[in-house]
Parts: sequence; structure tokens; C-alpha cells
Amino acid sequence: MNQTSSKIQQEAILVVSFGTSYEETCQKTIGAIEDAIRSAFPDKPLYRAWTSKRIIKKLKITKNIHVDTVSEALHRMLNDGITNIIVQPTHVINGIETNLLMEDIQKHGSQFQSINLGTPLLTSMDDCNAVADILSNFAEKNDDDHLYVLMGHGTEHHADKIYQTINDLLIQKGRSDIVIGTVEGKFQISDVVDYASTQNTRNATLLPFMIVAGDHANNDMAGDDDDSWKNILAQNDISSSVILKGLGEYPEIRELFIDHCRNAKEFI
Repeated sequence: MNQTSSKIQQEAILVVSFGTSYEETCQKTIGAIEDAIRSAFPDKPLYRAWTSKRIIKKLKITKNIHVDTVSEALHRMLNDGITNIIVQPTHVINGIETNLLMEDIQKHGSQFQSINLGTPLLTSMDDCNAVADILSNFAEKNDDDHLYVLMGHGTEHHADKIYQTINDLLIQKGRSDIVIGTVEGKFQISDVVDYASTQNTRNATLLPFMIVAGDHANNDMAGDDDDSWKNILAQNDISSSVILKGLGEYPEIRELFIDHCRNAKEFI
């Protein structure tokens, strides 16, 4: 998003997301986070970049929509006269995508006077506590045999352990009826099923623990294939309902990203 005024401001914000090809959830989540940051920093132009080149390519081919990569966005900002930038990722954890983002920033760092970098959603223990509280407040306690099952992405990166940190905090807060599993991390749906058995679960509510309710949420979690989480739970005599609501739709989550942007630290 470019500054349209004839007087270009020198400081701007680059919001970096993984991206999604699901237009509706994009507006409700990534777009909502960007709007919240824009409102919190009205004097700074806001730019968008995505880190998933696969999704960027898909959007270009299928809908002729162009979204900048991080490098493209940084070039655009330079051309617009931006000299000082804040980069705020909307990633959930400090994993592979954030490492790639930092590599892209380092390649262009010398071209800017300063680059400050905000942190992903779950970086500190304060973040983890805040998110655990948000989940606890959203998820009303139901019958004793009910479980909220959240699908996180997960990763081979060591940052994957933060999902277990949230699970531990939820138990400490008296919310053993909420559990986060992952698609690609250590704690997967088979572990969720084992956990559900310890809770005598007969009913579950499935939700994404991802910024957007995109492909993973619609297919891996709520899809019709036998290996979807919904059907795996059914195969274990657990009926489930689905709420396709990405984390970016929660105002409290958006406020955390604003705080991270406000507290961005000097990177280059």
C-alpha cells in the first residue's frame, strides 16, 4: 500500500504475513491486523509483504493479484523515499518463516537508515500468558466431556516447543478442556486423541490456532477426507463442531501485534 500524498513520509511500517489464497479470511485476519496497526500509527504509511512465494504465485495465476515479497516491498519503500522502517511479522512463532524474513531484511539493511523489527505473536512468556488468557476467555466452559481442540501449524524448528508451553499454561489456568495440536510439529492429532481419552471427551469444538482460517483449517482440520482432524476424532467416537475463525479475527490478538510493533527493536 503506497503513500498517495505528494509529501512522502520517511518512516513506514512493513507488515509481513505468510499469506493465504482464501480471500475472505484474508480480509478478516491479515487485513484486520494491518488495519489495526494502521489505526495505531496513523502518521506512518503501511506496506504489505508475504513470505509464501507459492501463495503469491497462485494468486497471480488464478486471480491476477500481485502481493509483494519482502524484497519487493523493501524496494518499493526505497523508491517511495522511505528511509526508516518498522517490520512487523504476523507469524505465530519465531520459526523458519521469521528466520527467512530476517535474511531478506539483512540483504537490504544497508539501504535504510534504520530497521526496527517487531516479534511474532508468541515470543516471550508474557506473550504466551496473554494468549492463554485470550483462549480461556473465548472458550466458554462446557460439559465435562467437551474439549476445545485447536490446530496449530507446527514446525521442525525448535520454536515448536512453544505450543506445549501454551498447553501447560492452559492447564495451570484450570483450562484442561483446551488443547493445541499441530499439523507438522511434535504434538499431533494422534497425541490430541490420546489426551482426549484422559479427559473422557465425547464432544469437541475444532478451531484453527493460525492467523488465518485457510487451507489447513478448511481441509486438514475440517475437510471430508478420512485423515482430517474432524474425521479422525469421529473415528475415535468424538463428535465435533467446527469454528473457522483465524487468530487474526480476535481483537485481543490484534492488540498484541500492535504492542509488538510499538516495542520493535533495532535490527539494523
